[in-house]
Formats: sequence, C-alpha cells, structure tokens
Amino acid sequence: MPNDSDGRSAPRDVSRRHLFKQVGLAGAAAAVSATVPAAATAQTPAGPATSGAVPKAAGPQAAAPEMPRLEALETLTAAEADTLEAIVARLIPSDENGPGATEARAAHYIDRALTGPLRSSRASYAANLAALDAYAQSKQGAPFAKLNAADQDAVLTDMENNVGTGFTPNAAAFFALVRTHTIQGTFCDPYYGGNADFVGWDLIGYTGIRLTVTAEEQRMSARPAPVRQSAYADATFAMSGAGKKGGGHGHRP
Repeated sequence: MPNDSDGRSAPRDVSRRHLFKQVGLAGAAAAVSATVPAAATAQTPAGPATSGAVPKAAGPQAAAPEMPRLEALETLTAAEADTLEAIVARLIPSDENGPGATEARAAHYIDRALTGPLRSSRASYAANLAALDAYAQSKQGAPFAKLNAADQDAVLTDMENNVGTGFTPNAAAFFALVRTHTIQGTFCDPYYGGNADFVGWDLIGYTGIRLTVTAEEQRMSARPAPVRQSAYADATFAMSGAGKKGGGHGHRP
C-alpha cells in the first residue's frame, strides 16, 4: 500500500520488516515446503491484525510466468472469487521484485482449500466478502473489485485497523484471516493449488526441497540450482503414502 500523504511509513513497508523478522527466508520456506501450514486450521483471530501487505524480498527479478488458464471454482461464487482475487492482488502485489499472489494463484488455493482443510472458514468468507463489497460501496462508491488500487488499499487499511463496519466478528479478524491464507497460497507447496510455477519460492529465494546436499553445495560458494518440484512428486513421499492424503482433497493435481 502506498505511503500516506503526510509521509508516514505505509503498512506495506512495516509488514515487509515484520514478516522477515518473524520467520526469515529459511523459516518461511521450511514452513510451506511440504505440508499445509499450521495456520490453516487455526481459529479466526479475534483482535486487530498487526501487519499489512506481505513483504517482498529485494533481489534478482524472476521472469513473470504466463497467467494460468481459468479453472472452474470449487466453492466460491463468481462474485466472491472476483472480490477475493482483488484482495490478494493488493496484499502481495506484482511489482518490481517479481510476480505476486495473483500469479501464484493464491485465490485458487483458498477456493480449493475451502472445500477441505479450510472448510470451517467458508461461512466467514461468504459473509465477509459480501460485507467488504458493501463497505467499499458505502465508502468509495463501488464494489471492491471495481475500485482503483489506491481506493482498494484504503478499504483494506480500514479493515486492518478495525475501522470497517459490517464484518463478522470484526473487520480486523477477517483481514488477518485472508492475509494468512494469501501467504499460504503464495508460498505453499504447489500441490495445494497455489505457488503456481513456483513464483512464491522464487520470491523469497527458496530453492526447493533437498533430501541430499552435495559437498560443493555445503561450501555455499554459489547459489544452488532451484529444485522445481512438489514434495509430493518425490518418491520418498510416494512410497510412504504421504502424498495420498492430498491436503484433504483426495487427489493429486
């Protein structure tokens, strides 16, 4: 989100420092490389969120992948999906550091997960996406997805600060919920429907799962080549049967 007119640091800048202080690049990668993140089953936060748009690490920009083909929705309505796509695009935007949540297909991850491990959040999404559109209409004169980026950021900032009205249990709780799920969808193992073309892993510099490390790689004289493979595509997971669980979806993508 852009800086305020009075020059104060924007929520996005605060968030960049906050996330990397919390987990670091290695911790973020480890948390999402092989399993559904623990936050997927957490209860909806009751208090205000403490950080805004998700930070991006500066570094060499990866080539932006082509937009994936459209797929049928699994649980969201078309209107809900349009609103959610607009939200994730502002939380982790595409910018000079590379692709963001849109290219990673974070909204697709959320839609898919709402039929499985996130099913307890389905009612919250139905009620609060409608509440978001109503609030955006009352404050900015149009549904959220129809607003320009600056007005969308203003609405999201109101949510984060718990100023927005009409949300259940409150605006900050829903903001935190969607932000958590957007992070999951951007940086998860692609097996779960997000992190398309590994754009999330590229964004944080995570090179993928490694079951062995060569002597040369241990010297750390050069950046290892990325392993562009889902953990569940590895024979170790296939033999153990772990890949059959499918994150609650019962099939492999």
